[in-house]
Amino acid sequence: MKAISIALPEHYSEIMECYLEEENRINTLIEVLEEVTTCEERLLLVPKVAVRILELPTIETEESLQRLFSFTKTLHDDSLKVTLYTLIIKYSRKRGVPHYVAKGLLQKYLIERNDLKQLEESFRMGQEVLHYTDFLSREEKITFYFRMALHAKNINKYNECIELCELGLPLETEDTELKARAYLMMINSFSQLKDYNAVERHLNIFEKMRNDFVVVPAKATRALTKARKKEYDVAIPMLRKYLGELGKEYSLHIADELLEIYFQLGDLESIAEILEKGEELLPEHPQTPHKYITIGRFHRFKGFYQLSKGLLDDGIENYVKGLKAFGSVSAMKEKDDCLQELLTYHIKLSKSLELKHIMKLKEAYE
Repeated sequence: MKAISIALPEHYSEIMECYLEEENRINTLIEVLEEVTTCEERLLLVPKVAVRILELPTIETEESLQRLFSFTKTLHDDSLKVTLYTLIIKYSRKRGVPHYVAKGLLQKYLIERNDLKQLEESFRMGQEVLHYTDFLSREEKITFYFRMALHAKNINKYNECIELCELGLPLETEDTELKARAYLMMINSFSQLKDYNAVERHLNIFEKMRNDFVVVPAKATRALTKARKKEYDVAIPMLRKYLGELGKEYSLHIADELLEIYFQLGDLESIAEILEKGEELLPEHPQTPHKYITIGRFHRFKGFYQLSKGLLDDGIENYVKGLKAFGSVSAMKEKDDCLQELLTYHIKLSKSLELKHIMKLKEAYE
């Protein structure tokens, strides 16, 4: 086929389609699949070659699925992987092979969950995997339950986060970083549900995990818990101490908690002090939904503070930045709350927004 592609490149697709109807050797078809997945002009042939592999009359269904699944895992292009996993899922259902329905759904979910704008949709995809966990290996179950727990926390499904983490914990005997991260999200979910007894009970266990990841978030979570219990006399000194100690990974979240406290207390001097640290607090390349939301909250706090000081243009600019950060992860409630706060503030002062401000806000909201 390589010789034909060189001699008649413009007819490659037509020739290949005819060839596929006659070729019954799975090793040869896997080679063809490898060839078409590495050439952008031939990507439309990928599903056709894959279907031919799955429908080979000379190969057992399980073997064809296993060969295609193994090949797909070696690819680097996520869109191609999703295409092939979708075919594997469809064909496995058609032929009654739940083992590969489960494996295909899991791998497709693990890719789709990385799209920060489609978190709700990909979570629903993960929920479908829950019906097939009996067909996953122990290692696959561990990965799935913990990744889903992280996902659930990121979209504010706190009870689901706790349930999913608890499903994974009996399966994982080692203190891996993934287990520690999922456990931390379970603790954070209890915190959001205001079950502070559960937070402190699980935090005691978390602190004893034998993984380097644990040390810093354990300190931060202790301080944040004190703040959420409104034990400010203990929380504020801890948070201020950790703001400069725990590194950029946690400094923004600590600053967010301090700003929340200082606004409640009306401590404008401390608010200004935190806001001045903006550049050193904000990450250049945020990678998680929680980080984007915390960035949005920081700009919202800053915008409100600037408006209260009469800095209209600067204040609006920070509200715009906040809306954009929330929009990056489709955080609609946060976007609506942000815009509502700004409009309420202007109504309270009997001030109308200028057209230039309205246009900026409209663009950021959309």
